[in-house]
Amino acid sequence: MSSFLSELRRRRTFAIIAHPDAGKTTLTEKLLLFGGAIQTAGAVKSNKIKKSTVSDFMEIERQRGISVSTSVMGFEYRDLQINILDTPGHEDFAEDTYRTLTAVDSAIVVVDVAKGVEKQTEKLTQVCRMRDTPIIFFVNKLDREGKDGFELLDEIEQKLDVKVCPLSWPIGMGQRFKGVYNMYERKLVLFNPHGKQEEEASITFKDLSDPNLEKHIGESAAKILREEVEMLEAVYPAFDKNAYLNGEICPVFFGSAVNNFGVKELLDCFVDIAPTPLPRETEERLVRPEEDKFSGFVFKIFANMDPNHRNRIAFVRVCSGKFERNKNYRHIRLEREFKFPSPTMFMASKKTLLEEAYPGDVVGLYDTGNFKIGDTLTEGESLHFKGIPAFSPEQFRYVENADPLKQKQFAKGLEQLMDEGVAQMFIRESDGRRIIGTVGQLQFEVIQHRLESEYNAKCRYEPVNLHKACWITSDNLQALKTFLERRKRDIARDKDGLLVFLAETAWILQTVQENFPDVDFHFTSEV
Repeated sequence: MSSFLSELRRRRTFAIIAHPDAGKTTLTEKLLLFGGAIQTAGAVKSNKIKKSTVSDFMEIERQRGISVSTSVMGFEYRDLQINILDTPGHEDFAEDTYRTLTAVDSAIVVVDVAKGVEKQTEKLTQVCRMRDTPIIFFVNKLDREGKDGFELLDEIEQKLDVKVCPLSWPIGMGQRFKGVYNMYERKLVLFNPHGKQEEEASITFKDLSDPNLEKHIGESAAKILREEVEMLEAVYPAFDKNAYLNGEICPVFFGSAVNNFGVKELLDCFVDIAPTPLPRETEERLVRPEEDKFSGFVFKIFANMDPNHRNRIAFVRVCSGKFERNKNYRHIRLEREFKFPSPTMFMASKKTLLEEAYPGDVVGLYDTGNFKIGDTLTEGESLHFKGIPAFSPEQFRYVENADPLKQKQFAKGLEQLMDEGVAQMFIRESDGRRIIGTVGQLQFEVIQHRLESEYNAKCRYEPVNLHKACWITSDNLQALKTFLERRKRDIARDKDGLLVFLAETAWILQTVQENFPDVDFHFTSEV
């Protein structure tokens, strides 16, 4: 097998997604600990010290304790290259998460044992289902009291419209939590609350009728475990790797990430079954990872990774071929050749220079403003990767410069933050006023905070009464012209110059759609 193909088969690229507070960032960190990528967990909370978790590295994330931008982390485990994309759980940042899901081959969804399936989990799982992305569920926080295991499996199936296949099963929970039985490997793993899960904590039981089981977990727990496992095997389908890879069944694991428990079982099974890099759809054709020639797309832009240097980084998912440092690649939208002297790979906020990257890898490219989300790089072929959405915002405010002496910094900061996809900016045609549209409230705070801390500029917001912004197109130029003349004061352009209709109310939007049947109104723009 060529070295290129063996590198390709070593790759596993996945996203961790969940509702806020389900323990997603903690799980990410524990996976990195197993991979030897970090030495100490950042979630050490004592009265005086609170180290931030490794993957949250933006100032506002440290203050709020939530992830608001996707972090990319790579590490080696069992001779495989694992690439994790840790996504924001907060629903105000769902757009960033949707885009990240276009760059991964599978996902791990974290569910809180007490809260079960929450609204944000439903939305994100739906995006995975649309793409048939293979999903593994990790039910977290078993060291606390929560819902019954069977009840949780039912809830996951009903609310998320998936078929589950439990591959581990808890023995008690909260105060009575004794461990998990790993059905995938037929092993009993005993819980040790100190977070040091050593190899000797797991005991192999090929057959649960073995009388030694009582010695380890006591009589009543052994009896319940045998009954429950028998019931699970009767009710749920046996694990089938192809059904998982096709998105037809979803394995479920139980554990406690903060205690580092059940995480190793999840990771060991994941590296066995998770897909290697998958083909990607473009408008022109299907791109396969094993092709010779490099291609990749930008799914995220991050301004000011290092505020001292004002640099932007474009995150590129390698889809085919091999990416090499200092080689010329074609930027399809700009129709220009670029070469990249210092591409990077990420370990949370640490960056390392990279010589080459393979399909499944995420490469960080320093950017002076040439990239937008959705841009394609290739060795020459004109390709356009599909399905990277921008959503129609639901909250709007006018944004004004609050410091006349800092107009330049204000304009530059806004432009760069909009390129990142943090929010969308519309410029009203009638008066030139800037309107920021977001999916959630928190993004306004993030913009204000980052303008001040990263660009030394201040902004203030003013209310604007809008219900929806939608992109407009039409094959009938005369109809479009008439529409633009009649609704002059409701027309704006987005940062790419595309026409946008700003509807003040749901009723106005509906009326306009009825009155102008030849004009198309779009609620997502695939960038």
